[in-house]
Amino acid sequence: MQNSYDNSPSLYLVPTPIGNSGDMTLRAIEVLKMVDFILCEDTRTSSVILKKYDISKKLISCHEFNEDKIKEKVLSLLKNGNNLALITDQGSPVINDPGYIVSKFVIENNYNVIGLPGATAFVPALMMSGLNPNRFLYYGFLNVHQNKRNNELKSLKDLPYTLIFYEAPHRLLDMLNSLLDVFGDREIAICREISKVYEEVIRGKISTCLKNINVIKGEYVIIVDGNYDKIDYSSMTIFEHVSIYLDEMKEMDAIKKVSKERNVPKSVVYKEYMGIKKGE
Repeated sequence: MQNSYDNSPSLYLVPTPIGNSGDMTLRAIEVLKMVDFILCEDTRTSSVILKKYDISKKLISCHEFNEDKIKEKVLSLLKNGNNLALITDQGSPVINDPGYIVSKFVIENNYNVIGLPGATAFVPALMMSGLNPNRFLYYGFLNVHQNKRNNELKSLKDLPYTLIFYEAPHRLLDMLNSLLDVFGDREIAICREISKVYEEVIRGKISTCLKNINVIKGEYVIIVDGNYDKIDYSSMTIFEHVSIYLDEMKEMDAIKKVSKERNVPKSVVYKEYMGIKKGE
C-alpha cells in the first residue's frame, strides 16, 4: 500500500478494538504491517492484538507519563524516513487516550498525521441511545470531586445538545446523582461494555435508570438529552436556532416557531435562514 496520501513519512493514529476483536479494520491491519515502528500505550496489551494478526514490529512505549519525552524520538524517526503507527490499549488514540502531544508535535514539524476510522465507544453509544444524534457534545470524564463535577454540569445544563460522558464503574452512581441534582430528571442512556459479551443499555429518566442498575462493572458511556426548554437564543444564529427543530417539525413550522421565540418577524427569520442554507 502507498505510505500516505503524498507518499511521505507519516504518523498513523490507528484505532484498536474496544472489546470485540472483530472490530479491527482491514486498513488498520494493513497500516500496522506497513509501518516501521508502533507506538503503544502498553506493550504487553498491544502485543496480544498484534500477535492475533501476525504483526511483528518494533514497539515503543507511549503513554500519558512519557508522551512529552518521546516526541523528539518520534520526530527523529520520521526525519529518517520511517513510518510510525500509534495505538492505545483500546479504541481511538487521542480520544481520552494518549496521542495528542505526539501528534500535535509531528504536525507542528510539518509531517503527516493520518487518523484511521475505527472503534471508539461514544459513537455506538450515541447510535443506540435513542436520543437526538444530530447535534451532540462529547465531554468525556467529569471531575471526580463532587463540587467541581457539579460546577462542570452547571456550565453544561442549558446546552441544547445531546451530551456524552464517560465514567468509571466506582464513580457511576455519584455521577448519576450529580446529573439528577443539577440537570433534573432528564432522559439518558447508560451504555456498558460496548461490543463485549455483557454489553447492556439502560434507557429512561435518570431516576428510573438509577433504580434499574443491577450490575456496576465495566466501562460506561452516558448519553444525556439536551436542554430544549431553556435555551439562550442570543448565543445562536437564526440558522442554528431553526435547525434545532427540523427533526420534529417541517421547515416552515420551525421558522414560525423561531420567529415567535426570538420576537422577530417571520420574514426576517426566513430570509436569513434561507440565505445561509443556499450559501448566499
